[in-house]
Amino acid sequence: MTIELNMPTFRSGIEGVPTLEEGQTQTGKDFSSDQEVRWCPGCGDYAVLKAVQGFLPDLGLRRENIVFVSGIGCSSRFPYYLDTYGMHSIHGRAPSIATGLATAREDLSVWVVTGDGDALSIGGNHLIHALRRNVNMTILLFNNRIYGLTKGQYSPTSESGKITKSTPMGSVDHPFNPVSLALGAEGTFVARTIDSDRKHLTSVLAAAAAHRGTSLVEIYQNCPIFNDGAFDAIKSPDTKADAIIPLEHGRPIRFGAPAEDGLGSRGLVRSASGGVEVVDVAEVGAEAILVHDAHQPDPTTAFAISRLTDSGYLNQSPIGIFRQVERSTYDDEARAQLATARGAVEEAGAAAPTERLAALIGGGDTWTVV
Repeated sequence: MTIELNMPTFRSGIEGVPTLEEGQTQTGKDFSSDQEVRWCPGCGDYAVLKAVQGFLPDLGLRRENIVFVSGIGCSSRFPYYLDTYGMHSIHGRAPSIATGLATAREDLSVWVVTGDGDALSIGGNHLIHALRRNVNMTILLFNNRIYGLTKGQYSPTSESGKITKSTPMGSVDHPFNPVSLALGAEGTFVARTIDSDRKHLTSVLAAAAAHRGTSLVEIYQNCPIFNDGAFDAIKSPDTKADAIIPLEHGRPIRFGAPAEDGLGSRGLVRSASGGVEVVDVAEVGAEAILVHDAHQPDPTTAFAISRLTDSGYLNQSPIGIFRQVERSTYDDEARAQLATARGAVEEAGAAAPTERLAALIGGGDTWTVV
């Protein structure tokens, strides 16, 4: 299935980042480091790495103005394999470090690479606050629904009842839905894609990089050692037409075997409870099918769509951009405040330094201690 994406004309997420000189070009090899790539054979991380290395030249940015920050986990080896600046940082804290970089350095394109354990367990608060603040960064959340680096324990996205080394009788936890979590945190760009669909993955990455603010891209990624086949339904040629619910802005949300009009024979409609549900198009009529609006300021419908996987449609998953809206960013606002403060200091520049210091110290509430 090919999923096309309609791109809005928001302010660029890489505005202010230095670009290549005229006539200069880059290829994927320019973004490949000399380090040996060390993941398990068949790991979905390889596919994502190749897609990112192939996509980065399209940004037209200087490599020294791109930085990848990772936390801890299999996916967090990512910065080693890219010939850009990068940091293999602290468990779960990559969004916080990236926030500092994005705020202090407008000339950087800042990326975060994290996994379902790193981002949603110890790093949960750091992730939601980056989304809430809308810092100008792109977060790639690799979701294989398992702890791979520590050898197969259940993770915050493992399904209830999951039998692992740490849950031999089945997990009693209820899993996080990363897209629902991001939408609940008022994320301005929230998307989901698949490691093995190179075209769709690259399209989503392009949209995420172009977005001004925090972009979160959940990537369904296979772990062949500890959770092999977790996403077979949406990857198998025999089942993916019925399993993938493609989200394309401005188009009816339809999927499955083609109907007489050439579009999917199944679709989404609003349910009586206010959410969404899957129906046969022939039973309700094409005009009743929900048209996807990724630019809707109210995230209610996007959230309802994200809940499908957790509402009994276990072998079906919405794929694409759920939400893409424009809102002021934390780092832009912080830099604007700093510029205002600097301007005020410059205006008062005629005063002697000691006088300015005294005014600063005594400018607010003061107390005399006796």
